[in-house]
Amino acid sequence: MQVWRELSDVPADFGPSVVTIGNFDGVHRGHVSVLRRMCADAAAAGAQAVAVTFSPHPQQVHRPDTAPPLLTGDADRLELLEQTGLDAVLLLEYTLEFARQTPEEFVQRYLVDVLHAQTVVVGRDVRFGIDNSGDLATMVALGRTHGFAVEVIEDVTPARSADPGSAEDRAADPLRRRWSSTWVRELLEAGDVVQAARVLGRPHRVRGVVVHGDARGRDLGFPTANLSQEAEGMVPADGVYAGWLRRVLHADGSPVEAADPDRVLPAAVSIGTNPTFDGVQRRVEAYVLDRTDLDLYDEVVVLELVERLRPTLRFDSIDELLVRMHEDVARVREILDGSPTGGTDGGTDKVTEAGADAGADAGTGPAA
Repeated sequence: MQVWRELSDVPADFGPSVVTIGNFDGVHRGHVSVLRRMCADAAAAGAQAVAVTFSPHPQQVHRPDTAPPLLTGDADRLELLEQTGLDAVLLLEYTLEFARQTPEEFVQRYLVDVLHAQTVVVGRDVRFGIDNSGDLATMVALGRTHGFAVEVIEDVTPARSADPGSAEDRAADPLRRRWSSTWVRELLEAGDVVQAARVLGRPHRVRGVVVHGDARGRDLGFPTANLSQEAEGMVPADGVYAGWLRRVLHADGSPVEAADPDRVLPAAVSIGTNPTFDGVQRRVEAYVLDRTDLDLYDEVVVLELVERLRPTLRFDSIDELLVRMHEDVARVREILDGSPTGGTDGGTDKVTEAGADAGADAGTGPAA
């Protein structure tokens, strides 16, 4: 998939194309369904499938104090968009100056002159141009003027089972609503990463650079990888989670090879302020099960969260904390033993007992 960040990056002879426009935060199942169908239609028409998206998110520019947290940063968003089969993504810098374009200017400059769109795919609630003054009717009218078709996509909702209303149907989708980034945020705020994964079509992920922490976990014999405060991806409710740690970039910036046996690792993840130690700063840290030999400092890693074990707790003593950590790790191992590995391109099949002799008593870092 080609990624363009400037109009000048797009080849002059590019096209014809089928284009869609959106933020695609989280690239959830609704997005994926639409994009895969669009890619198939584009291929059948001999056209290129292109998504036009923005960074930063428009709400972060217009309402920085109240903008919701992003589900994915640009790196994960592009990785997930590529998996849908898109031929290209035009990732445009969103600024107040950019937002002052009229609907006509936006369509002419990007969709017509550069992408040579033959079809534009939008939802019924599409808004574009200065003050969101362009809507579906505007796009249809501009399509007539410039010679492109407009395809309207409907909201995508979870499919019902063969027996709607049955216990099986309700269990399959307890929340019957359209797939949306808003829904995922609500679930993550509640710590429900299991249901969030059903909407996303994958485990929720948080990406960041591993930085030095208080070394408290290491002193206890349970070293954790602490993510920087600039980590990307919405951090869910405080608590302890079962998840996968996927190593992406080495400290020198080179990619971690897919064949590296330590690329995807089972982890117990702690999110919170470590109240047992009177912590203040909220942190995301991961203990890789049964491993005390890893040096992950300055590496870029992705944490994929599979299930929340419990909320944040304050313990009266270190001994009480250690007992609970052992219990947490046993439960994490049980959960991940039957869970698909993190990442999208392979890894270990399940949690192994490798290193159990050296780390059988391991646990998360001081759990918040």
